[in-house]
Amino acid sequence: MELFEAIKGRRSCRSFSQEGVEEDIIMKILESASWAPSPMNAQSWEFMVIENPDIKEKIFQEADYRRKWGQEVSGWKWLGKYSVEFLKTAPVLIVVIGDPKKTGLDAFLEEGGVGYQHACAAAIQNMHLSAHALGLGTLWFTLFDRNEIRKILDIPQDKVPLAIICVGKPEGDIPTPPRKDIKEKVTFIR
Repeated sequence: MELFEAIKGRRSCRSFSQEGVEEDIIMKILESASWAPSPMNAQSWEFMVIENPDIKEKIFQEADYRRKWGQEVSGWKWLGKYSVEFLKTAPVLIVVIGDPKKTGLDAFLEEGGVGYQHACAAAIQNMHLSAHALGLGTLWFTLFDRNEIRKILDIPQDKVPLAIICVGKPEGDIPTPPRKDIKEKVTFIR
């Protein structure tokens, strides 16, 4: 698959077939993640691969609680119809965990270090693109309390669970989402 085709063809998938994903395919996706850029090549990411239904259920319960909480605090009525069932039905969940100690020199800036988060985001994008190239669907999910996910997965306090990537074979077609004209998002300074 050509790169620009992969970028434009990738979609956020919320409906997965129950067909499993082979371990060698998961490892191929994670290998692509490991080639993402990172500050000082610190490679600040770690990954947990979740296939256990009981753990997926606990993650679902946390996310569903946050969905209801989010509707209450934001007033966004659409959250009442938003289902997080895909956390239980996706064959694989990959938890992306960042290490703030591997953020780079931005750790010394007044606002603190976020380089490790950016590196993990680059790794996630690589995961999405490689999964798409392999015929799989993915979803980047962040509607969870980090401390609760730490407890569920026994993640040390000095590490940060940043995202959960749902992976599996898509069930049905996923419509193309609208995009704004890039000219509305670009400023040249010459």
